[in-house]
Amino acid sequence: MKIKTLFLVAFLSISQLFSQNIQSPSEFLGYEIGSRFTRHHKVVDYFEYVSKSLPNVKLEKYGETNEHRPLYVSYISSEENIKNLEEIRKANLSQTGILKGNTDSKVAIVWLSYNVHGNEASSTEASMLTLYELVTSKKEWLKNTLVIIDPCINPDGRDRYVNWYNQVKSTPFDISQDAKEHYEPWPGGRPNHYLFDLNRDWAWATQVETQQRLKVYNKWMPHIHVDFHEQYINNPYYFAPAAAPFHEIITDWQRNFQTEIGKNHAKYFDKEGWLYFTKESFDLLYPSYGDTYPTYMGAIGMTYEQAGHGRAGLGIETDKGEVLTLKDRALHHMTTGISTVEIASKNVEKLNNEFKKFFDNSSLIYKSYVLKNDNPDKTARLKKLLDKHEISYEFATSGIAKGYQYSISEEGKINTSNGDLVIHTNQPKGKMVNVLFEPKAFLADSLTYDITAWSIPYAHGFEAIASKTMVNSTKTTTKETITNLADKKAYAYISKWNSLDDAVFLGDLLEENITPRFSEKPFSIEGKSYERGSLIILRNDNKSVNFDEKLIEIANKNQRKLQSVSTGFVSSGPDFGSPSVKPINKQKIALLSGEGTSSLGFGEIWHFFETELQYPITILNTDYFGRINLANFDVLIIPDGYYDDILSKNALEKITSWVQSGGTLIAIDNALQSFADKEGFVLKSKEAEKQSDLKNLTPYADLERKSVRDFITGAIFKSKVDNTHPLAFGYKDAYFSLKLGSKSYAYLEKGVNVAYFTEASKNISGYAGSLAVKNIPESLLFGEEQKGRGSIIYMVDNPLFRSFWDNGKLFLANAVFLLNSDIIKK
Repeated sequence: MKIKTLFLVAFLSISQLFSQNIQSPSEFLGYEIGSRFTRHHKVVDYFEYVSKSLPNVKLEKYGETNEHRPLYVSYISSEENIKNLEEIRKANLSQTGILKGNTDSKVAIVWLSYNVHGNEASSTEASMLTLYELVTSKKEWLKNTLVIIDPCINPDGRDRYVNWYNQVKSTPFDISQDAKEHYEPWPGGRPNHYLFDLNRDWAWATQVETQQRLKVYNKWMPHIHVDFHEQYINNPYYFAPAAAPFHEIITDWQRNFQTEIGKNHAKYFDKEGWLYFTKESFDLLYPSYGDTYPTYMGAIGMTYEQAGHGRAGLGIETDKGEVLTLKDRALHHMTTGISTVEIASKNVEKLNNEFKKFFDNSSLIYKSYVLKNDNPDKTARLKKLLDKHEISYEFATSGIAKGYQYSISEEGKINTSNGDLVIHTNQPKGKMVNVLFEPKAFLADSLTYDITAWSIPYAHGFEAIASKTMVNSTKTTTKETITNLADKKAYAYISKWNSLDDAVFLGDLLEENITPRFSEKPFSIEGKSYERGSLIILRNDNKSVNFDEKLIEIANKNQRKLQSVSTGFVSSGPDFGSPSVKPINKQKIALLSGEGTSSLGFGEIWHFFETELQYPITILNTDYFGRINLANFDVLIIPDGYYDDILSKNALEKITSWVQSGGTLIAIDNALQSFADKEGFVLKSKEAEKQSDLKNLTPYADLERKSVRDFITGAIFKSKVDNTHPLAFGYKDAYFSLKLGSKSYAYLEKGVNVAYFTEASKNISGYAGSLAVKNIPESLLFGEEQKGRGSIIYMVDNPLFRSFWDNGKLFLANAVFLLNSDIIKK
């Protein structure tokens, strides 16, 4: 501790000699960095102060969070470079092919990102120290290096943590691990406003912070990107090189230069006697991290992990009896940040040359990915995602595309037509295209930090081909603008049902008190055929004076095509007065949150209803769930979580009574364990196969690797779908599900198995342990248990995972709106 304190004092003293008139963070804030947590607005104040005081620093606001906190990046370089920022940016992008030209870049670009996890709060403190050090004692390095600092990626999460900690901490701070200040309450400060993990959102860009950041990132495409984190309190510092598996797209240069950076950090840590480790735990595979996403965009992407996390506060005693302080943590992060800039400055030419080489995509095996435009709404949603990453796409011409066919998991072919999406890999971001669309990533090692399968055609529900030859395409296609007109003589209006956009339209109708119906059976009328689930809006159900005008306005806003019909007498199928044409109620939805609930699982559903479906929900808390009158709601959603202490026998009896009266209960992922094998519920666990080592002779060094045989770390499996059931309306007879764990359930004996894994179901992509995978065949995916007038919907796999598994979202909308609609509620 004394060595660390002396180092910090010496650092501040030397820096002050160079600083001249610029104030240090401690001088500006009025307290020493590390003696308290700095709220986000004060961090912004310091960055604004430095940018206004010095000509070699520029501050740029790039966005705003859900809670209206500003997002900033700061550009730090020489004064001359700051004057020529645009020329530097264009020269760098010309190396990638994004901009035309052959301008050589003579500047290294280093991007330092802090505090993506809000309660890993030391890094934002370090960002201020790093800024000060760069503009004072390290100005020489800035002559050929541009440093971009994002001081806080997740201000909402950070302030949630900091505000809580300031409310409960002792004075002086309590280092006991048992102290209240080391036990954050649910949901913690790690996620953002909607409780998403922003370090898993880079590729999927579902959150506003990510969407706004990517616009700036794509303008610069840095050569080095560092994501600063914290891990648990007993771990020493982690820095590059990363652990295996490395995705095969990563170049030898990227791997080797990580090692050079790590050696440079080690030099400083060795001098101070600070502990560290490398090449363990944190791999480079899943594409949506703050280290992998930049890596697949040509950068040296790295994670740095300091001990601390939300437990550490201002100081905590570790299991070794040492006191880990916020001052220590900030100093360590400042040291690696500065070391990163140093080695970049010393390798400018090599960084630029190798960066330029990365964008040669001629060696990629797959040259084109073709996605059938069977559902224009899905195509439009995917185009929006590609636009966020500035990935180019074109449109197929009529012909045949051959290659790996995703739906059958083998070589095949599809007929192409105008409107089918074609994404080529001979574009600047071709390697990222390869990573996002490849049928399966090569796994050099089964021990990974996150999911191992994510391919977009599966996630978005497309029939697709990965072709090893260039597929013919054109850059333009026609876009139809839908303009509906009122038909005052219409008996009814009909609209399709096969996408999330249709569910958004339905939500708008209900919010405007328009009552639609849906058909449980296919039908044809006036020369047109319609599938199950099609919306039928009857004039007889909607007798307001301005019914037609209001309906047309909502349909045009949502770009939904309405077909008016003059009769309810159909050519085939049920007439519109049939019991098979059921009303859709304006559902009152409750969503459970609080202790026991997975904050991420809750956040996915909250975000889905508020930002995508745009339909109101009421959020309940487990603290008072026992006092809730469930009769006030039509639907109750229980997210992923562990509810043994909440869903007691009395609570389950209360829920059962409510369901029997017409309620719809939707249980997701681990929430199913509260119902499985319990009296009164049909859900039964499917026991996994056990393979014991009776003699216990597995070497200690092999125990971890042996254990992964029982795990499924985000792998894709193909399921069979009964699309005659309302839960599956809008789907085909197969669905690719992302399985996140090995827990399995038997087919429902007294219920409806709507989606399920057959005897032939196999792992399509991603890692699934040899024992765990044996438990998947003949198991449930989505099912309905009917009780009285209501239903329990069991969703074994999460259909909304991280909001990127786009093809699962309609299942949840179906569960909410299309079940238990026997009468129109007044």
